[in-house]
Amino acid sequence: MKQTMKTKAFIEKFMEILFAVCSFSAVAAVGLIIVYMLGIGSPAIAQIGLFDFLFGTTWAPASSTNPQFGILPMILSSIYGTCGAILIGVPIGLLTAIFLANVASERVSSIMRPVIELLAGIPSVIYGLIGMVVIVPTVAKIFSEQTQFNGGATMLSAILVLSVMVLPTIISVSETALRAVPQDYEQASLALGATKAQTIFKVLVPAARSGITAGVVLGIGRAIGEAMAILLVSGNVVNMPGLFTSVRFLTTGIVSEMGYAEGLHRQALFAIGLVLFIFILGINVALYFFVKKGVGKNNGN
Repeated sequence: MKQTMKTKAFIEKFMEILFAVCSFSAVAAVGLIIVYMLGIGSPAIAQIGLFDFLFGTTWAPASSTNPQFGILPMILSSIYGTCGAILIGVPIGLLTAIFLANVASERVSSIMRPVIELLAGIPSVIYGLIGMVVIVPTVAKIFSEQTQFNGGATMLSAILVLSVMVLPTIISVSETALRAVPQDYEQASLALGATKAQTIFKVLVPAARSGITAGVVLGIGRAIGEAMAILLVSGNVVNMPGLFTSVRFLTTGIVSEMGYAEGLHRQALFAIGLVLFIFILGINVALYFFVKKGVGKNNGN
């Protein structure tokens, strides 16, 4: 009996140590990424100048007379494209998640859920190819006057492709969060005379707020970090962003030039990666405090 107790205690201690090691490994990985990106990207920023790098509007790293490394057009293009995709994708994704979790029958949900999961498994380059063959010509046809010089490879095409790509993540995470809300919440709301729609939008969705926000954060991460699909539909030209303008995102700037870049040019591309990493980190931190503040208010009430 004592031997059995000792064995169980050893196993419990071993698993506790294993879990701690895994947790610290994840934190260490993030720390190493931060240190590496700072170490390889900050020298280029220091040489170019922080203001000229972040707020310069001309990207001409290969110029033999006056190379310039301004990435403001790429920064704004990434921000505008991500915001546009989220504005389209979040309402559609959230409403779809509500339908699957609280409205649709189990039979309908069992059919739709694998289809949505399949969307998540499609490689991004396939989205780009479909966008290049379907969306880009459609945009060029509908907005022929505005896109006569770029053939439909515009910010609008990139937004439409990204809005589809973020849907699986937002739907899956939001549906899981909605299903995790205790059924007592719904039953109590209905018992008080609320309609089904009122219960969903005033009780269930606020209760699942943190999970839904996590889905949105993951969607933002995928949108702002996407490269191959955007490369095929955005035109890949360094312009200030416009809905019908060919643009280049931060990610596509790295992908399209890393193969032949060298010297300061190569270091500048790593610096773009550092800026992109800081963006994603900042978005995650901001939304974390937003969710934490919301949860605190709900507990206070």
